[in-house]
Amino acid sequence: MAKNAVNNNAISRDVVKYVAELSRLALNEKDTATFQHQLARILEYIAQLNEVDTDSTPPTTHVLPTMKDVFREDVLGESLSQEEALKNAPDSVRGFFRVPKVI
Repeated sequence: MAKNAVNNNAISRDVVKYVAELSRLALNEKDTATFQHQLARILEYIAQLNEVDTDSTPPTTHVLPTMKDVFREDVLGESLSQEEALKNAPDSVRGFFRVPKVI
Protein backbone atom coordinates (compact mmCIF):
# COMPACT_ATOMS: atom_id res chain seq x y z
CA MET A 1 0.00 0.00 0.00
CA ALA A 2 1.31 3.49 -0.85
CA LYS A 3 2.58 5.60 2.02
CA ASN A 4 -0.37 8.04 1.94
CA ALA A 5 -3.01 5.48 1.00
CA VAL A 6 -5.52 4.64 3.71
CA ASN A 7 -7.26 1.30 4.06
CA ASN A 8 -10.85 2.32 4.83
CA ASN A 9 -11.64 -1.37 5.31
CA ALA A 10 -9.76 -1.18 8.62
CA ILE A 11 -13.01 0.11 10.10
CA SER A 12 -16.43 -0.47 8.59
CA ARG A 13 -19.17 2.09 8.08
CA ASP A 14 -21.31 0.04 10.44
CA VAL A 15 -18.73 0.42 13.21
CA VAL A 16 -18.58 4.18 12.61
CA LYS A 17 -22.38 4.38 12.79
CA TYR A 18 -22.42 2.25 15.95
CA VAL A 19 -19.82 4.44 17.68
CA ALA A 20 -21.73 7.54 16.58
CA GLU A 21 -24.91 6.09 18.05
CA LEU A 22 -23.16 5.35 21.36
CA SER A 23 -21.86 8.92 21.33
CA ARG A 24 -25.32 10.29 20.55
CA LEU A 25 -24.04 11.80 17.29
CA ALA A 26 -26.22 12.11 14.21
CA LEU A 27 -23.99 11.50 11.18
CA ASN A 28 -25.00 11.81 7.56
CA GLU A 29 -23.33 9.66 4.89
CA LYS A 30 -20.64 12.27 4.19
CA ASP A 31 -19.75 12.51 7.90
CA THR A 32 -19.73 8.73 8.19
CA ALA A 33 -17.29 8.45 5.28
CA THR A 34 -15.11 11.22 6.74
CA PHE A 35 -14.95 9.56 10.16
CA GLN A 36 -14.35 6.16 8.57
CA HIS A 37 -11.32 7.58 6.78
CA GLN A 38 -10.04 9.41 9.87
CA LEU A 39 -10.46 6.42 12.18
CA ALA A 40 -8.76 4.17 9.63
CA ARG A 41 -5.77 6.57 9.61
CA ILE A 42 -5.67 6.50 13.41
CA LEU A 43 -5.67 2.70 13.44
CA GLU A 44 -2.90 2.61 10.83
CA TYR A 45 -0.83 5.00 12.94
CA ILE A 46 -1.33 2.80 16.00
CA ALA A 47 -0.25 -0.22 13.95
CA GLN A 48 2.84 1.73 12.91
CA LEU A 49 3.61 2.55 16.56
CA ASN A 50 3.23 -1.14 17.45
CA GLU A 51 6.08 -1.94 15.03
CA VAL A 52 8.57 0.14 17.03
CA ASP A 53 11.04 -1.98 18.97
CA THR A 54 10.75 -0.92 22.61
CA ASP A 55 12.41 -3.96 24.19
CA SER A 56 15.47 -1.96 25.27
CA THR A 57 13.43 1.01 26.47
CA PRO A 58 12.87 0.99 30.24
CA PRO A 59 9.38 1.81 31.50
CA THR A 60 8.99 5.38 32.63
CA THR A 61 6.57 7.11 34.96
CA HIS A 62 7.46 10.65 33.92
CA VAL A 63 8.94 12.28 30.84
CA LEU A 64 11.67 13.91 32.91
CA PRO A 65 14.05 11.28 34.28
CA THR A 66 15.14 13.66 37.05
CA MET A 67 11.63 13.67 38.52
CA LYS A 68 11.70 11.08 41.27
CA ASP A 69 8.91 10.55 43.77
CA VAL A 70 7.28 13.92 43.27
CA PHE A 71 4.55 13.10 45.77
CA ARG A 72 4.81 14.72 49.15
CA GLU A 73 3.48 13.48 52.43
CA ASP A 74 0.01 14.69 53.32
CA VAL A 75 0.39 17.34 55.98
CA LEU A 76 -2.53 18.64 57.95
CA GLY A 77 -2.70 22.39 57.57
CA GLU A 78 -4.98 25.30 58.21
CA SER A 79 -8.06 25.39 56.00
CA LEU A 80 -10.31 28.21 54.91
CA SER A 81 -13.38 28.81 56.97
CA GLN A 82 -16.69 28.27 55.24
CA GLU A 83 -17.25 32.02 55.20
CA GLU A 84 -13.82 32.66 53.61
CA ALA A 85 -14.34 29.94 51.01
CA LEU A 86 -17.70 31.37 49.95
CA LYS A 87 -16.63 35.02 50.16
CA ASN A 88 -15.92 35.41 46.40
CA ALA A 89 -18.46 32.88 45.15
CA PRO A 90 -20.92 34.37 42.66
CA ASP A 91 -23.78 32.55 44.40
CA SER A 92 -24.22 30.43 47.51
CA VAL A 93 -27.14 28.82 49.33
CA ARG A 94 -27.17 27.70 52.99
CA GLY A 95 -23.36 27.59 53.16
CA PHE A 96 -22.76 25.79 49.83
CA PHE A 97 -21.60 26.93 46.40
CA ARG A 98 -24.55 27.31 44.05
CA VAL A 99 -23.82 26.34 40.45
CA PRO A 100 -26.01 26.07 37.34
CA LYS A 101 -27.82 22.78 36.91
CA VAL A 102 -26.14 20.58 34.29
CA ILE A 103 -27.97 17.68 32.72
